[in-house]
Parts: sequence; structure tokens; C-alpha cells
Amino acid sequence: MNIFIWLVVIILVVALLAIANSARLVIAPKRQRLWTNPKQELGLGYEDVEFPAQDGIRLKGWFIPATQMPAATAIVLHGWPWNRMGTKANDPLGDLPGSKPINLLPLTKALHESNYNVLMFDLSNFGESDARIPVTYGLLEKRDLLGAISYLKSRNEVDPNRIVTVGFSMGGNTVIYTLPETTDIKVAVVVQPNTSSVFGERYRADKFGPLGKLFNLPIEILYCLSGAPKTAYLQPVYAARGARNTPVLYVQGTGDKWGSVADVANMVAATPNAVEPLYPETDHRFGAYQYAVDNPDKILTFFEKYLSR
Repeated sequence: MNIFIWLVVIILVVALLAIANSARLVIAPKRQRLWTNPKQELGLGYEDVEFPAQDGIRLKGWFIPATQMPAATAIVLHGWPWNRMGTKANDPLGDLPGSKPINLLPLTKALHESNYNVLMFDLSNFGESDARIPVTYGLLEKRDLLGAISYLKSRNEVDPNRIVTVGFSMGGNTVIYTLPETTDIKVAVVVQPNTSSVFGERYRADKFGPLGKLFNLPIEILYCLSGAPKTAYLQPVYAARGARNTPVLYVQGTGDKWGSVADVANMVAATPNAVEPLYPETDHRFGAYQYAVDNPDKILTFFEKYLSR
């Protein structure tokens, strides 16, 4: 073979490997191990908990009790492909390439110090929870959140009329898909939710340039072959219309090249009781995640305003 043919072969092999890895991340990402716990990192007492999703999938997490009972309870939902703590972003095979570290425990501490119980748990297919393959980016993961709510309502420490949620990325999608199914979520914060097709196309364009468009169809085919719905059916904006009277605060970074301000603005417009969204200035998708962690007062003020009604 001449050099040109070898070059073409190398490009094809690299492209196929990129497609295969992208499809694996979309369908069933490698699990991230827990690297610490609330006691070790923050001195917070916690309880290892296990409970079923609405469809029986076993989920694992931490319950961090408030100081005075019964108390309001915040459910913190992680993004993809993280675990209940966030992501260390140091595994080239397990992380989304281009990710940055996010630690959700400081947000947990702020919630605890404001006398919230906190439930942090691994969504199905992530961390230590059981599998429900493929990942559906909130559509079926709502069963996890509904199971978490049922579990919390069984605990004496929990005021069932004061349950709130904070969801990041896929966790935000999960909250949106869950709102039409229950009135138990009294207030919700969603940080950079996304429409899967929008996110996938923008992410691949950012990381692979013009080749990114060539990856979209084969990844979509592999995703559907895994038993997933077409990504065109994964539209949280439609679920947002059924959120009823739950106040929802959306947070979306302006410099997010993977998600989209316009995508989130559509969700805001569709949500019946959305409040004025927060659009922090960022230079990366992970900037708004960090903004939410670094500014818990924004979240706590929002919770207190609407929980007191």
C-alpha cells in the first residue's frame, strides 16, 4: 500500500473507534467509582441507603440527615456519565472527553447547613446502582426519582410536603420528566438540562469538527439497536409542559458549546411555573455546573421563597 492508502485506513480505523466509544458512552457508560464520602470529606454524618426504583431496579445512595426533624429534603441528581458525587473527569474510557471535575458534596454541605435532609443517589446504570440499559437521559430514569420520593416519604425524618430537587444535566432532564408524574416535588432546580439530539450533535461537532456529522447516524443506529427510543423522541420540552404548578428554576451557562441556551429557553417557555432563569457567563459546559455548586445561596433562596408558601 502507498502512503495515501495507509492514511485512509488509519483515518477510518480512528473514526470507527471514535464511533464505537461514543456509542458505548451513550448506551451504557463505564461506571465511576465513589472516591470519598460525606464523612471523610466534609465531616457529615450519613447513612448508606438502598431502595427500589418505581420498576424495581435497586438504587444505592446516601441519606444525610438534617439537624432538626422533620425537615425539608433535597434530592440531588447527578449528570451523565457521573455518579452521585459528580465526576473526577480523569478516566479517558469512562468520562465524556472534554469533561472537567465537578464535586457535588459542597452543595450537599450547604443544603445540610440550612437544615435540609439530603438524598444523593446513583441513577440506574451509574455508580453502585443496578442497570437498566440503555440510558434514556431522563425518560426512564424518572422511575428512579419516583422510587426515591416514595422511599423518602417512608422516613420519619422527612416532611413529605417539603421535598425539593436539584438536577444536573441528565439529572435535570430526569426532574423534568418526573414533574408531570407527581405533585410531591414542591420546588425544582434544573442545571443545564438538554435535548439529547441537540447535545449529541453539538458535542460531536465541537470535539470532531466536520467529521462529527458523519458520526451522528451510526451512533443513532447503534443506540436504537440497544433497545433505546430514537433520540428524536427524547424531548424534555414536552414533559416540561406538564410540570403543573411546581416552581422551576433553570440554570444554563452562556458559553456551553455542547448544550444550548436556545434549547433551555424553549424548556423555560414551556414550563407553566418557571421563574426567571439564571444564565451565568461561562466558557465551558462545566462552568454552569460549578456555578451552581459555588453559589448555593441562589438555590437556597429559591427553595425558601417557594417552600414557605
